Amino acid sequence: MKAVIIAAGKGKRMGPLTENRPKAMLPVANKPIIYHIIANLNQAGIRDFIIVTGYCKEKITEYFENNFLNVNIEFIEQREQKGTANAIAVVRGYIDERFLVINGDVIANSKDIKKLISAQGEVVIAVKEVKKPEEYGILYVKGKKVEKLVEKPEKPTSNLANAGIYVFEPSIFHAISNTSLSPRGEYEITDSIQLMINSGKEVSYTTIEAQDIGFPWHLLEANETILQQKKEWEILGEVEAYATLKGKVEIGKDTIIRNGAYIIGPVIIGENCDIGPNCFIRPATSIGNSVRIGNAVEVKNSIVMSETNIGHLSYVGDSIIGEKCNLGAGTKVANLRHDGREVMCKIKGKRYHSGRRKLGVIMGDKVKTGINSMLNVGVTIVSGTHINPGEFIK
Repeated sequence: MKAVIIAAGKGKRMGPLTENRPKAMLPVANKPIIYHIIANLNQAGIRDFIIVTGYCKEKITEYFENNFLNVNIEFIEQREQKGTANAIAVVRGYIDERFLVINGDVIANSKDIKKLISAQGEVVIAVKEVKKPEEYGILYVKGKKVEKLVEKPEKPTSNLANAGIYVFEPSIFHAISNTSLSPRGEYEITDSIQLMINSGKEVSYTTIEAQDIGFPWHLLEANETILQQKKEWEILGEVEAYATLKGKVEIGKDTIIRNGAYIIGPVIIGENCDIGPNCFIRPATSIGNSVRIGNAVEVKNSIVMSETNIGHLSYVGDSIIGEKCNLGAGTKVANLRHDGREVMCKIKGKRYHSGRRKLGVIMGDKVKTGINSMLNVGVTIVSGTHINPGEFIK
C-alpha cells in the first residue's frame, strides 16, 4: 500500500511559524512533523510514499535528501492549492490500488494506522472523539456506516470528528472529477466522499487517537507527547562535571553542557549547542541545533529552533521560538494570566481560544529582542521583528 501525504499548504493558522517553511516542516522533538508521520506509517508496514508539495517545496525535498528513512519517497507538486481533493487528484497517475491519504499536520500512532488500513470499505475515514464538535468536520454514522459529513455543524448530535486520514480505493478519483467547488473556493475531499455515499458506495470509519496540529499551541502538545513516548536517548556531547541531568535527556554531538546547568527530562538538545553555565531547562523542551542558552536562563516546556541565542537572565516558558532569533539579556516571557484564565492568541488579526492556561510567545524567525524586553502571554511576533530594550509587547 502507498501512502499519500498532503504537505502542499502553508498553514496560515500557524501564524509567523510558517512564514519561511511549510507547516509539515515545523519541528516536534527536533524533527519535522512529516518525519514523525512517515516514521509511524513505516512502523505500520508502509514503505512507499508520495508527498504532495507546494508552498516552500524545497524545504521538504532538501530535508529528505539528507535524512534517509529506508523508505521510497516520490514528490509531486500541487502547483495551485485548490483544496484537499485537488491535492489527491494530482497523484492519480501514480496510484492503481488501495491507498492511504494523510494530511501533513496529523500524527497518528502505528497501531491505529494498522487498524485503519485493515478496515473494510471503499472509503475508510479515521475519526476521533472531540469535546467541541461544532469546531470540526463531523461524521454522522449508523453502525459502522458513514451516512453524512457536515463541516462545523451549528447543533451537532455527533462528536465523531474527521481526523484527516483516509483509506481509498482508486474509485475516489472518479468522485473527485465530479466534485464542485466549495463555498470557500476549494475542491474538498469530504465533498467527494459525500458523492460516494450518495451513490451507494460503502464508506466506513474507525476511531483512532491522533494529534491534529492546526495551531501553534498544538505543536507544544505534540512535542510533549512525543518526548514522553521516545524510547532511545543518547548523550553524544560533552557534559561538564557539575552539570546535572535528571530523567530522560538527549544531547547531540559537539554540544557542551556547562557547569551548573540543571536539566530535567524529557528534554532533547541538538548538535553544536552551548548550554549554560548555571541555567535551568525544564521538562518537555526541545532545543534545535547550534543554539546558545546563556547564564541564569530558564526554559520550560518550549520549542527553540536552530541557531537561536537566548541571552543570560532570560525566561522562556510554554513558547515556540523560531530560527536565528536573538533574545537580549533579561528578556522575560509571560506564560500565565494574572486571573489564571485561558490564554487567547491573536493570529493574522483574529483572536483564538488556545484552550491553555499557560501559553507564552509564538515567535517567527530572526526576531531580536533588546535587554529587559517583556513579552505578554499569547503574543505572536512576525519574523524579522526588532524589539526595543525594555519594550512591553502585548
